[in-house]
Amino acid sequence: MKHKIENINKLAKSCCFGILMVASIYSCVPSRTFREANTTVPEQYSNQSIDSANIASIKWRDYFSDPYLIALIDTALVNNQELNIMLQRIDMANNEVKARTGEYLPSVNIYAGAEVEKVGEFTRNGAVEKNLNIRENEEFPEPLTDFSAGLSASWELDVWKKLLNSKKAAVYEMLATVEGKNFMVTSLVSEIADAYYELLALDNQLEMIEQNLDIQNDALRMVRLQKEAAKATELAVRRFEAEVYKNQSNKYKIQQQIVETENTLNFLVGKYPKHIERDSDKFVDMVITPVDAGIPSQLLQNRPDIKKAEFELAAAKLDTKAAKANFYPSIGIKAGVGLQAFNTKYLTSTPESLIYSAVGDLVGPLINRNAIKAEYKNATSRQLQAVFDYEKTILNAYMEVSNQLSNIDNLKKNYELKLQQVNALTESIDLSVRLFQSARADYMDVLLTQREALDSKIEIIETKKDQLIANVAIYKALGGGWN
Repeated sequence: MKHKIENINKLAKSCCFGILMVASIYSCVPSRTFREANTTVPEQYSNQSIDSANIASIKWRDYFSDPYLIALIDTALVNNQELNIMLQRIDMANNEVKARTGEYLPSVNIYAGAEVEKVGEFTRNGAVEKNLNIRENEEFPEPLTDFSAGLSASWELDVWKKLLNSKKAAVYEMLATVEGKNFMVTSLVSEIADAYYELLALDNQLEMIEQNLDIQNDALRMVRLQKEAAKATELAVRRFEAEVYKNQSNKYKIQQQIVETENTLNFLVGKYPKHIERDSDKFVDMVITPVDAGIPSQLLQNRPDIKKAEFELAAAKLDTKAAKANFYPSIGIKAGVGLQAFNTKYLTSTPESLIYSAVGDLVGPLINRNAIKAEYKNATSRQLQAVFDYEKTILNAYMEVSNQLSNIDNLKKNYELKLQQVNALTESIDLSVRLFQSARADYMDVLLTQREALDSKIEIIETKKDQLIANVAIYKALGGGWN
């Protein structure tokens, strides 16, 4: 009895020593702290009143009124290859969540096996088999067979929440992928609208050049008549001809731009080149709707790229916790139950053929932990990167909105002045022609007036296009277009 008590004491001391040794080893696990991301934004945009009304809450189908543009966007949301690639990434992210959930849960397997073995007669196992009978007058079969079937289970106890944090990180990464898809939708809607307005602008520029060519051809005929009447020179005729050739050349240049813009739209909607249906006649008269920008703090809820960066930061934090858990020992449980016999006719004879086992183990890094330390440092660095990326995305979003609000205001003033310029130059064309016919103006006055009038008309079309594209850009910058 005294010896038993001494053995128990020795065992207790050994356990205490082991526990203290493990505690001393894992008490020096490295730990790094980081500041939280700064999500503070100004209360309002520059020169804007504080109003929560925000166009980002408007669905893109209601924001755009052109039925041809809406049809293009609808087609793109189904056929665009980049968007479909992103949808596959979402499926892959969902599968990753399922995989990490499976790691967190116990693993149960069913097995069945058959084995044959021939041992040497002059070996230890051979001598035992030769002299041992399992039943009366029945020897081990030669060669020895072995049949088994049963269930096995293993489970890593997630004491340090390593697997749980990995699963949660996968969920956040999946949500970040979804927001990435939403941001791609926003960008796709914006790209299609930009290209569509570019196409309408080119149509109107082409029409302006054709109208101006008619005016210039009339002027050319007039100058030729003036030359025949000795009221103009060959120089004037040649200058007017050169101007006509110049605009005819520009006409083909714009036609090529129209083809390329149509092809760009066809690419975005996932189709081969074909004519894009559109209504260009109402382009100049399109109404520029006022913009409700809301308040800057709404960007954090409306912008998909900001929410994507936020989810990536959350995932990086959890990955850091999972990497830290690698320093601690893992606790595993393995168990199995089944049937085993050297002959199939004995396989169902229980309890003789019944086998079962249960094992628990504790395994942890002891000597070389440099790889674990390196991975932990990398995880913490990735977390810090995610903080900076989140802050950068918020700052960039605010800058984009601020720039577009200023752009919209300046384009409005620009358009009003361009309109006055066009009206003045349009009136001056007839005036210059009448003065030239009465020999009170030089042919260069007519030529320059027509050139300036055409340039101003093309510029006002460009300005109208810029206004429409700016309205698309502010819609995207505020976080609209994906819902």
